[in-house]
Amino acid sequence: MVRNTRSGLDVLAREPQARQVDGYTDRAWLDWWANATTRLGSIEVDIEIGSGDAGWDARARLVATGDGPMEDFEFLCSLDPVFSLRFADNQTITVRVEATGDRGEVTLHEYDGPASRAFETRLDV
Repeated sequence: MVRNTRSGLDVLAREPQARQVDGYTDRAWLDWWANATTRLGSIEVDIEIGSGDAGWDARARLVATGDGPMEDFEFLCSLDPVFSLRFADNQTITVRVEATGDRGEVTLHEYDGPASRAFETRLDV
């Protein structure tokens, strides 16, 4: 079934010619926003979305190499694991990022919480 609008991580809606398959891969970016106008970080990812026991299962592998980008990404995740998943066509989905145990890979879960979240930062010096 092909739909013209994307509902969450429903990848069948991404392309008009898409058809039912076991998985889908794409390049995207995980953007971390401090507020509605300030993006503090963005990291490029290869995403793989497949069919799982409980519906769609989405994983992202970070494209960045080296410790710097990885440490920046981990720091942002520690502040708030909610990112905007942005595709090449600039469509976005708000997702919650969860570690998998493999440092370069995360799982993505569609975020359905409040639009704004308060968090407290503390720097130990």
